[in-house]
Amino acid sequence: DARRGTVEAEPEDDGRQSVVEVLGPSRTDTRQRRHALLYVQRLSKVYATPRGWFREPELVQAVDGVSFYVRHRETFGLIGASGSGKSTLGRCILRLTEPTVGRVIFDGKDVTSMRPAELRATRQRMQIVFQNPFTSLNPNMTAGEIVREGMDVFDLAESRHEREDKARRLLERVGLDRRAESRYPHEFSGGQRQRIAIARALAVEPDFIVLDEPTSALDLSVQAQILNLLQDLQEELGLSQLFISHDLRVVQYVAHRIAVMYRGRIIELGPSDALVKRRHHPYTRALFDAMPRTMDRDGRRSLQLVTDPDGSRSPPKHGCPYVHHCPNAEPGMCDESQPRLEEVIKGSHHRVACWHPNMDG
Repeated sequence: DARRGTVEAEPEDDGRQSVVEVLGPSRTDTRQRRHALLYVQRLSKVYATPRGWFREPELVQAVDGVSFYVRHRETFGLIGASGSGKSTLGRCILRLTEPTVGRVIFDGKDVTSMRPAELRATRQRMQIVFQNPFTSLNPNMTAGEIVREGMDVFDLAESRHEREDKARRLLERVGLDRRAESRYPHEFSGGQRQRIAIARALAVEPDFIVLDEPTSALDLSVQAQILNLLQDLQEELGLSQLFISHDLRVVQYVAHRIAVMYRGRIIELGPSDALVKRRHHPYTRALFDAMPRTMDRDGRRSLQLVTDPDGSRSPPKHGCPYVHHCPNAEPGMCDESQPRLEEVIKGSHHRVACWHPNMDG
């Protein structure tokens, strides 16, 4: 598959810090990390939930010490059940939600320490397509105005005529005709609205896009169209993407690498095909085995994570979050010490956070 394994050449020195310089050689010991456009380092997000008068708020750990990188021109898939923290992680990367601790390094710069003016400029290069196309578009703006808005904010064209022309061409590029420019969101189908949202993100010429469940609200036939469009645009424009989903088939189709999240942590990460074929973490295996299987119009099976089957019991503070449900759990180890995300086989780039991983796939 030509879309997988593409790595951009080492960029010329322009004064920015490389990932190696920022994080040190001990955390960037592979050639792949030297080509990272984005590096997320030990990112956490804790929410304080009120519990009534005279009671301390309950602390909810939505994201817990997550680290990963995304290379130039790579699609990185993030899969997890509802409540696993994947969407919160995506929002924290863009600072739409402020992380509690951790760092986000984008093109050698620390996004988490940026002042408002610098963050605003950086957001031109980091965009997002939200899950629900029925709520993410301003109902009082035409499709053309929605796409032009970002160009107006960042002053990306010399004249209004140039911005209108670019918006028109973008709408056509994502599969909408010229009449779409003057129409309002309620006049479009869900798939068409998502195409407008994609055009809006592309209008400011980003390098990195967070795609937060971009097809989950769409019919299966429309999903395939949007996925093919996203893949074509990624290859054509050289975009890096964080693709968040609960649908295994979708993520496997678009992603070069996949990370599995559980209770705010990445518990397995590896090349797309390798992770699907050899599921080393007991949760990953149970998750895939338990997923409902429904047939789409082409007779293919759609594998979806509809819920977290293990969410009723709190994990131990220091041990593995899956310990209460794991068939391989060892008392005194798995409930006392949290496993690190490490390679199962040296050189495989397939990592798992488990003291007793499944080695037979």
